[in-house]
Amino acid sequence: MAWFGKKDKLQIITFQSYGTDTHFYARGRALEDEEIDLSKKGFFNLLWNSVKRFEVDEIRNTDITIQFQDGRAITGTTDKRGYYRVETTVESLNRLANDEGWVNYEISYSDTALKREILHQNRFPGELLIPSKKADFGVISDIDDTILKTGVVSSLKWKVVFNTFFKRPDQRTPLKGAAQFYGQLHRGKSGKAANPIFYVSHSPWNLYRYLELFLTKNNFPKGPVLLRNFPTWGGLGSGGEKPQKQKEIINILKTYPDLKFILIGDSGEHDADIYKEIAELHPDNILAIYLRSVDHKRKMERVKGLFEKYKVTPVLLVESSEQAIEHATANGFI
Repeated sequence: MAWFGKKDKLQIITFQSYGTDTHFYARGRALEDEEIDLSKKGFFNLLWNSVKRFEVDEIRNTDITIQFQDGRAITGTTDKRGYYRVETTVESLNRLANDEGWVNYEISYSDTALKREILHQNRFPGELLIPSKKADFGVISDIDDTILKTGVVSSLKWKVVFNTFFKRPDQRTPLKGAAQFYGQLHRGKSGKAANPIFYVSHSPWNLYRYLELFLTKNNFPKGPVLLRNFPTWGGLGSGGEKPQKQKEIINILKTYPDLKFILIGDSGEHDADIYKEIAELHPDNILAIYLRSVDHKRKMERVKGLFEKYKVTPVLLVESSEQAIEHATANGFI
């Protein structure tokens, strides 16, 4: 937002993504810098930061350049809401990856004559994960009420609103033992693996930095955080279309057809239905489904009924991380 004719500086927010040795896939958004400080305290600072996260000024229909460490470059363009999605073939990406499989690159505005100051000398770091061929499996996890106490099942979602708008990331509480469990899954049975972790949520991209900071602060394994576009008024209520979370999971499975996955979610919303459908479509790719129980009798009864006669994939409704750890140990995952 520009005040009294002063134009804000420009930035590019890069979202961590995933790919293969030949498949490059990057997403992000070009925006004006709203100077959001996620460490600020106080009711009005938190409220103002939240407003700025959603009231953004995008840089639409502008060209961007992605530069790799070996000098190669590819280009893309932002859409009418400032988002970019670059998906293309790039050979030999593995040679640029570190031991954990992360490929570092830089992204910039292609047009340096935008007549606006660009932050960080127009150099914004990005990362793409290429799972190691030695990975035993991958993990695809929900965030809300799976690893982060959100209150999705609360009346009128009031807890979701309060927690998102009036709590800093470092004030948010991870579910007990979740970070330890995910760390064990990441390291695998040998303790030395680099099993990829993908975090998939129905939250909008506006919360990307907020959720990324929460995961980092609470020592969760590093992994792509995959969210959704905030719907426009014209895009609300489009019936028959699969949730973005489900589309992203299917895309991950298609990207890594030879890798098996553990799906982790909660019993509060639609994870059970989404995971069940995905496992039925890809029975050979899903090792297990873990669903964290929620404090809502009707929802728990529905989920239990959904899997009552289900035999495709092992499904565990867990009350605690200890139960999941016990099951994962017994099955040789950790």
